[in-house]
Parts: sequence; structure tokens; C-alpha cells
Amino acid sequence: MSVTSVDKDLDTLTLTLIADFAAPVERVWRLWADPRQLERWWGPPAYPATVEEHDLTPGGEVTYFMTGPEGDRYRGWWRITSVSEPTALEFTDGFADDGGKPKDDMPTMSVTVRLSARDGGTRIEMRSLFGSREQMEQMVSMGMEEGLKEAVGQIDALLAA
Repeated sequence: MSVTSVDKDLDTLTLTLIADFAAPVERVWRLWADPRQLERWWGPPAYPATVEEHDLTPGGEVTYFMTGPEGDRYRGWWRITSVSEPTALEFTDGFADDGGKPKDDMPTMSVTVRLSARDGGTRIEMRSLFGSREQMEQMVSMGMEEGLKEAVGQIDALLAA
């Protein structure tokens, strides 16, 4: 697995994942930019994603759902705030109800993704910033840390294909 670290910092309300891949930055960027590639790794292996809308431009949205082993669906959305292809992406990440409407009773996170050339490959740094300690603790208790590691852990196989 290429995930090298996951750091939870309750003082700064951040969860930061770092992963290294043996592929150029432009190739790793396509895993975010192409909805068919994104859905092959966004979400843990037991909860594959289906991307419904994919607009990676500032003000655009990405909407998706993950399907669990029992057929249950969990919807999510991103609101894109900044894109600097092929090295940076920023978005707000949240949950949605069955109709795709954002769930006000669930936390949202500000996510910053940075891709940089490193040792002939690419490093991804993905930092999630939470609105409060309670929101961060809620997401960690829901399995966000493990789910993120499992999701990003699927990227190596996609890059090798």
C-alpha cells in the first residue's frame, strides 16, 4: 500500500493522509479528473462509488453514492472551490440524503489535495479540515481514517493497469 501516513491533529482539526505512487503527477491527476477512474478508488473496496455528476471547476460539483455489501447506498457531494491542474484541488465534502440534498445534520469538511513530484513518482497530500472537534471525532468514529486508507490503497492497482 502506498499510504505512508495518516495524521490526526485535534488541535488544528485536521486529518492528513500522505501517499506516494510510482507514476507521474499528470497520470495521478487523471484519477481525480476522470469520473470513471475516480469511482474505481473513491470509497473503500466494500463500498464502491458511482459518480453521478463530475464538474472539477471552481463552483462545480461532484456527486456520488457508495453502495455497501447489502445494497445500501450512502450519498456524498463535493463543492469545488479551487483547481490548479494537475497539482491541486480544493473542495468542501459532505453527505447527502437519498434525493441528493446535503444533510445538514452531518459534518462537512474542507479538503485540500496536493500532488507533487517526488522520487520519480507522485506524492498525494490530502488534508481534511473539520469545523469542530466534535465533527472530527464523529467522522473518525464513523471509520473515516480506515476508509480513506483503504480507498487510496486501491490506487496502485489502477496505476499499474
